[in-house]
Amino acid sequence: MPNLVVVNHPLVQHKLTLMRMKQTPVAEFRRLVREVALLLGYEITRDLPLATADIETPLMPMQAPLLAGKKVCLVSILRAGNGLLEGMLDLMPSARVGHIGLYRDPATLQPVEYYYKVPQDVADRPVIIVDPMLATANSAVAAVSRVKRDGVKDIKLACLLAAPEGVKRMNDAHPDVTVFTAAVDQGLNDHGYILPGLGDAGDRIYGTR
Repeated sequence: MPNLVVVNHPLVQHKLTLMRMKQTPVAEFRRLVREVALLLGYEITRDLPLATADIETPLMPMQAPLLAGKKVCLVSILRAGNGLLEGMLDLMPSARVGHIGLYRDPATLQPVEYYYKVPQDVADRPVIIVDPMLATANSAVAAVSRVKRDGVKDIKLACLLAAPEGVKRMNDAHPDVTVFTAAVDQGLNDHGYILPGLGDAGDRIYGTR
């Protein structure tokens, strides 16, 4: 898929394996999510624009690179996205933050928005949407569509795991959005869970399983 980047760094893969283990306790799982989010963020932000500024080191003046343009906006899909959000903020503590709450309508199985709050100037910022699992991609597609309605054009999606079905759905709906993930698994079961996966990421982050 042209819109897919798998971050196969050894540390990412090692930490992902620890997260997959069903015996991994909540505190360790939460810490691992945060660490992998930081490593994913490093790859996602590789193409951020730079400008040159005049600075002084302790030894001499020089021209040195600094980030140019407005700071990144991180948009978390509630609630599980907040686990990734914390790691991204470790890497980009000055980033702006937005949240979008979605639930699945039991009759139509379509995502319904119940909360949305982003910076007023979000259209002028690069946006990274975070959600641990890209399964059916219904929520992620809805979140991308929502920020696009606010005029956002530079959008990336970060997740721990993706299913081929979710990657294809995102590519079909939003071919301009690149998905960054630690792995693409086999597929979905009858309940829409990723196999082999790591279970429900939100439950494992917050200890509600």
